[in-house]
Amino acid sequence: MAAAVYFLDLRADYRENRLERIGRLLEQVPFHRPLPRNGLVAVKIHFGEKGNTGFVKPIYLRPITDKVREWGGRPFLTDTTTLYVGSRSDAAAHLVTALENGFSYTVVGAPLMIADGLKGKSAVKVAIAGKHFRTVSLAADIVEADALIGVAHFKGHELSGFGGTLKNLGMGCASREGKLNQHSRLSPKVVRKQCIGCGECLLHCPARAVILEKGKARIEPKRCLGCGSCIVSCPQQAVRIRWDPSMEIFQEKMVEYALGVLQGKEGRTIFLNFLTDITPACDCLNHSDRPIVPDIGILASSDPVAVDQAAVDLVNGQPGNRDSQLTGNYLPGEDKFRGVYPQVDWRIQLAYAEELGLGSRRYELIPLGEKPKAPRRTPPLSS
Repeated sequence: MAAAVYFLDLRADYRENRLERIGRLLEQVPFHRPLPRNGLVAVKIHFGEKGNTGFVKPIYLRPITDKVREWGGRPFLTDTTTLYVGSRSDAAAHLVTALENGFSYTVVGAPLMIADGLKGKSAVKVAIAGKHFRTVSLAADIVEADALIGVAHFKGHELSGFGGTLKNLGMGCASREGKLNQHSRLSPKVVRKQCIGCGECLLHCPARAVILEKGKARIEPKRCLGCGSCIVSCPQQAVRIRWDPSMEIFQEKMVEYALGVLQGKEGRTIFLNFLTDITPACDCLNHSDRPIVPDIGILASSDPVAVDQAAVDLVNGQPGNRDSQLTGNYLPGEDKFRGVYPQVDWRIQLAYAEELGLGSRRYELIPLGEKPKAPRRTPPLSS
């Protein structure tokens, strides 16, 4: 049976603004199991790296937290610490970055929490039946929450092709140990002809795995964590992923972590993908490049696989922005993510998630219709 995925386009007028429409979108996918009294609801969001502008706008979180309270829950916005050197590698710096990016209580209507503690060590082991893991190390506050609403900024990603709901769950809800476990088999390589020896990759490597030899960068595989910081920090695009079985394994590991996150929360999860500012790379970067396609809308579903599949299909159905990181596949219907990362097969994460029973790639896209007719409000007078 096809999963229901609800679609909100970006139109709005004086009768119903976008924030009101987001609230109505959530009403289409309520929790299927009642919340406990004053239940704690984790709203899993990416607060964005310092300097990044592609993340979901804080004001869009307000109708979500308002709806949670209307349902009798207590919402909190949450994310986890990062492996790489940046403005979110510990909880103190992460919260400062979140506030600087606009996620204040007065805007979002909920407290902010870093789910894996001060240094990413507040973790809980959860047993799963996976191909790569029997237990996964998850952020403790994610596990302790009574329910979860995943709010993902859908965009390209240098390791998984795209980043959406599955990545927001699998990588975004993992503890520091969990992130290391997922990245452990990845080892980038340096294309020496393109390397100019600027040293940016050295500055961003948390493991000191990059060294300069004769004016060129070299990566020590034994030290490398596989976090990908060198890839995204290289201004020459001289650091590349080794496309081998380890890339397939990375996506499968990420999906197994998503499986662990959802365990015990059956009937109390909602997933939203924001198809706005669809940038070519992750919000973990300290900048946001031009979107690869125009803004599309917002998706909501209780199925994490279907909501990602629908997002991919909608993005690929758009004309590509030629003045972007796209190197091809500009026409509607062509694969935009392979147009940025030709060697990354993003289908792996969706196929494996379906295999594990996380959801279905078959979906029905249901547009959010107009609000039922109500007494007409007089539009505001123009000044």
